[in-house]
Amino acid sequence: MATSYDYAPLFRSSIGFDRVFNLLENAQRARSISDWPPYDIVKTGDDSYRISIAVAGFAQDDLDITFQSNLLTVTGKKQEASDDGYLHRGIAGRPFEHRFELADHVRVNGADLSSGLLSIDLVREIPEALKPRKISIQSAPALTPAAPAQIEAQKAA
Repeated sequence: MATSYDYAPLFRSSIGFDRVFNLLENAQRARSISDWPPYDIVKTGDDSYRISIAVAGFAQDDLDITFQSNLLTVTGKKQEASDDGYLHRGIAGRPFEHRFELADHVRVNGADLSSGLLSIDLVREIPEALKPRKISIQSAPALTPAAPAQIEAQKAA
């Protein structure tokens, strides 16, 4: 049973969050058909994350990681191997693709393949221009009373 959420009330009280609502709607609509291979997403610090994907049987040349426009795509495709000699083939080697939508200012810091786990390190780097900054409050100089304006007129006799 699929549950659909109505985000219209949020549109009335928020401005500039269109992208977030689109992400929620897309995630709700396009659920991943296959969660193979399994993966973990871990928050490793205040502004750092790690995605670990179990890629047993895949070599470094079989994997591809691309990052473009806040979308991280991890694909795996094994080189064709002969089926000669196998009595049972239980280690899956089918092609896969995982897509991860990343927030603004999150970038890929590096990737490592070790012991059948592909680890991708991510870090959020907020530009200086977007970081909160302290605004100093200045007091205006005290207003000095100005001499009343003199209007020239002829003296009355």
